[in-house]
Amino acid sequence: MAGLKWRKSTGAKHPLFWKKENGIWLERHFDQWLPVQANLPVKHVSYWEAQAYCKFAGRRLPSEFEWEVAALGNREQGTFNKFPWGNTMETHRVDMDSTHLARLPVTALPEGDSPFGCRQMIGTVWEWTDSLFFPYSGFTMDMYPFMSTLQFGDHKVVRGGSCATSSILIRGTYRQAYTPDRNDVFVGFRTCAQ
Repeated sequence: MAGLKWRKSTGAKHPLFWKKENGIWLERHFDQWLPVQANLPVKHVSYWEAQAYCKFAGRRLPSEFEWEVAALGNREQGTFNKFPWGNTMETHRVDMDSTHLARLPVTALPEGDSPFGCRQMIGTVWEWTDSLFFPYSGFTMDMYPFMSTLQFGDHKVVRGGSCATSSILIRGTYRQAYTPDRNDVFVGFRTCAQ
């Protein structure tokens, strides 16, 4: 219901930076309009748009926990890494630092695969999860309690960083919180079986 309410209030009929001209779908890439390519990641979509696609496709968004296991391995089985490929940042394995700006095919960068064979789990685009943003176990408030808890409970978790994230900052456990209507950043999604 909330997604339908968002759609009606915004009049959204397609992703924010898409348009159709002469029967061809185009997406805005900075100051250019380029044809939508099926092999590129979808970006600049809201949580509600990701949910609508999942409903259409008979799929679902992963929980934050599912996303982390798929990206980094399983802590309980001793296969957990800092990055999908291991514990050292290797920038040739990922689209970050504004290098490719999410214009590589989703099949690119196989050297960055996770222990479960998932590709481009960090970099390229942030990925929506179905989880609300709450603190990890062991969280303690800092000296500014209002600021450290501001996003808890009404923001959704996105994971993985994006092509615009610095490789100096990223790690597999890095998370961000966006309101479900946010569609103006490099954010996309991947789906799971029902």
